[in-house]
Amino acid sequence: MNTLHKLPKDRPDVAPPEPDTGLGGAEARTIALVIIAVGVTVFLLQQMQAFFAPTAFGLLLFYALDPAVDAMERVRIPRWLGAAVALGLTFGTVGLGAYMLQDHAMTAINQLPTGARRVTELLARDRRAPPGPLQKMEQAAAELEKSDTSKREPGVVRVQVEEPRVTATSLMWTGSIGAVYALNQLIMILFLTYFILISDKMLRRKFVELGPTLSKKKVTVEIIDSIASQIGRFLLVQVFTSGVVGLATWGALSYMGLQQAPIWGLMAGIFNSIPYYGPLIVSSGLSMVAFLQFGTAEMALGVAGVSLVITSLEGWLLTPMLMGRVASMNRVAVFVGLLFWSWAWGISGMLLAVPMMMSMKVICDNVDELKPVGRFLGE
Repeated sequence: MNTLHKLPKDRPDVAPPEPDTGLGGAEARTIALVIIAVGVTVFLLQQMQAFFAPTAFGLLLFYALDPAVDAMERVRIPRWLGAAVALGLTFGTVGLGAYMLQDHAMTAINQLPTGARRVTELLARDRRAPPGPLQKMEQAAAELEKSDTSKREPGVVRVQVEEPRVTATSLMWTGSIGAVYALNQLIMILFLTYFILISDKMLRRKFVELGPTLSKKKVTVEIIDSIASQIGRFLLVQVFTSGVVGLATWGALSYMGLQQAPIWGLMAGIFNSIPYYGPLIVSSGLSMVAFLQFGTAEMALGVAGVSLVITSLEGWLLTPMLMGRVASMNRVAVFVGLLFWSWAWGISGMLLAVPMMMSMKVICDNVDELKPVGRFLGE
């Protein structure tokens, strides 16, 4: 006779069936750990900007100068001397350019009170015109405040909090602290770059030794070589295109009669390294400067339009032709990366956004598990 042996419901060794959630327990834990790790990483990147941003700038400067130091080493120049020469020439050129443009910069700074006075005159002229919707709203708000004041009970004293005035001493103190902080960051970047340059081979060997197997070591070597090649090429193209934009903007603004054209050309070249936002910032600033100098909207729009045309031609024609499709990036990914790094590190993040995204793409392209991310970042 067949008998069915039924397990009692209260037996402790029989676990109830788990609900089907579509993900295994191990996969769910893995996803949760990844989310936590990403959140902690983002938090550390934002809170430790003073450490990570100079480190990133030092690495970029290393990639830019390493080919020159390698070339000097091949002609029997000691690496420590070649690194010192490369850094000295780089910072010396930047310092010489700043010295040559200091008169133009001081003139532009001295013209700020005149520009502020012109803005005040324009605003006063607008106030003498018939009131517009905004002025009518301000008048209505003032009338409401008067009626509220008249309804106050007697004996009630109105308290008004006055903000502390900004004095020249406080401005000088704040500026001095900012200058000392910037100088300290620059010195740290200089020393970091120098130490990486003279320890290039040792650091490369240490990174290769991290791979547990021969295949992993080969992948590490490929990643290091790809990052060095693409970042070096990107920096070379970026410096060249920024120089072209700066010189073209300088010449165009000088032809149009804008004062202190060399300074604005330099600013256009520097901000050209910031995708999307950089040209917009420069064009907006130039339109205001042109309007204050010439006093007409036509000249303001003309100057801003010339600046946009130059940067647009560079972005759509020159850079793609020099970079090729090897280092091409998805525009959506670049824009999202620009938003993230500017949120995390401010101006430093804007300047570092594209190199950081390119490094991430190279790493993802050489790691099997991350190749889908690399394909997403590319075009």
